[in-house]
Amino acid sequence: MRVNWKKTAIVMLDMALATYLVAAFLLFNKPDVQAQRCEKVRIDIQDETTNGFITVADIKARLDQKQLYPLDKPMASVPGREIEEMLVKSPFVKTVECYKTQNGSVNIAITQRMPVVRIKAANGDDYYLDDNNRVMPNSHYSSDLIIATGNISKAYARNYVSTLSNVLMNSDLWKNQIEQINVLPDKGIELVPRVGEHIIYIGHLPETSDKKERRKRVTDYVEKKMTRLEKFYKYGLSQVGWNKYSYINIEFDNQIICKKRTANHHSD
Repeated sequence: MRVNWKKTAIVMLDMALATYLVAAFLLFNKPDVQAQRCEKVRIDIQDETTNGFITVADIKARLDQKQLYPLDKPMASVPGREIEEMLVKSPFVKTVECYKTQNGSVNIAITQRMPVVRIKAANGDDYYLDDNNRVMPNSHYSSDLIIATGNISKAYARNYVSTLSNVLMNSDLWKNQIEQINVLPDKGIELVPRVGEHIIYIGHLPETSDKKERRKRVTDYVEKKMTRLEKFYKYGLSQVGWNKYSYINIEFDNQIICKKRTANHHSD
């Protein structure tokens, strides 16, 4: 059978022309996407009520200040990447995702950095550390956090106090029971509980220059001490009374040294 190539080519050309005409008709009757304007801006801040560092109003104000708030601007000119890069510079923002939808909306999804401890050092420094050991400036944050006081440099806070705080905050028992960490001049660590009128001394955190090894050693050390303290709470203080001792030393592995409360002490 002989193929009529000329006839076939004409048929294919007709089909291509028909496809082009249909596409052109649809495009002609479709709203101009390039001219579409932003009709709505949605700003979603994860854990806004829990963390409370930033609000929707804060984000809008920052965008307005940089002339990046997209409302009523052409969708094609909304700089999503620039919005993300600007907002993530905030000391309270962890991640930002900005994306556009076909119905003329710009969506901005934000996650906040999570503080684990507030540092109020003897040298006057007052700031937060997040769960990635990064410094966060002081703010109106009001949630219950462990407060670390005493002789704390920023380097010691990031390298040691942060890991100690993470261990305590990751425990349902200790995040509710321990309210303060105090670093003594020799770097000995005291813990102040919410329940019981005593101070807990856990000794010196193991030091090393290796970051990964340091985190492991400090974590293991603190977990070991807090396990011993939990047992002492359960089998010791629960029997003799929570206010019998003023100082509990769990630095050593083979003994717990307790200082009895003096007879002339009066609780508040």
